[in-house]
Amino acid sequence: MNKPQHKQALLRLGDDALILGQRLGEWCGHAPALEEDIALTNIALDLIGQTQSYLSLAGSLNEGESQTDDQLAFHRTERDFKNLLLVEQPNGDFGDTIVRQFLFDHFALLRAEHLASQTFDLEAAAIAAKAIKEIRYHADHSSKWVIRLGDGTTESHERVQKSLNELWKFTGEMFTADEIDVAGIESGLLPDLTILKTKWDTAIDAVLKKSTLIRPENGWMQQGGRKGIHTESFGFLLAEMQSLPRTYPDATW
Repeated sequence: MNKPQHKQALLRLGDDALILGQRLGEWCGHAPALEEDIALTNIALDLIGQTQSYLSLAGSLNEGESQTDDQLAFHRTERDFKNLLLVEQPNGDFGDTIVRQFLFDHFALLRAEHLASQTFDLEAAAIAAKAIKEIRYHADHSSKWVIRLGDGTTESHERVQKSLNELWKFTGEMFTADEIDVAGIESGLLPDLTILKTKWDTAIDAVLKKSTLIRPENGWMQQGGRKGIHTESFGFLLAEMQSLPRTYPDATW
């Protein structure tokens, strides 16, 4: 795995966390209960912490002058972001947010467990090892909510099943390998996505069984995020996230 590929792999890790953290941050002050408002905000903060670590490491691999995490987060354009399409999907209602989180959390946990054990990049391994405890909580939190909503009232069941059906088309991208993934797998930095998919299926199916929800069929899958091609809502998210540092690029606290 050469340095540009290594940087791109780290950027993907940081971008996934950054964009999902930004989405969850939008719930602050708007969640259905105070306890959940705090929980979603704390998860967002965990993700932003992971973002800072991965983007700082990626920036150190830049050809020429290194880039800071702030530069990478706030001064790249839409096509430069390589996050999964799943994490950029609008919050929708609470069920949409929980299902989006649930589908990503179990993928992120398996990926972090591999990253923590690999030896190709020991700094990335340390970041992942620190993040695993956080991600385990995230996965436990979203899984419990999926079960609670799926096995709850008729309305909650129907609404969360609708959320699952609509978001399922974004799950295929998590397990589609491109040249960056192939190089990462060969170096040992990234996990084999075929093996990861099997483990993810097992974890997802176990929760869906308890929730009485029906797993959607694996039909056509939406792709593009890893190549910088995003959904319409992403531009609005980026504009809001980057407005202050782009308006005042030289501002300091």
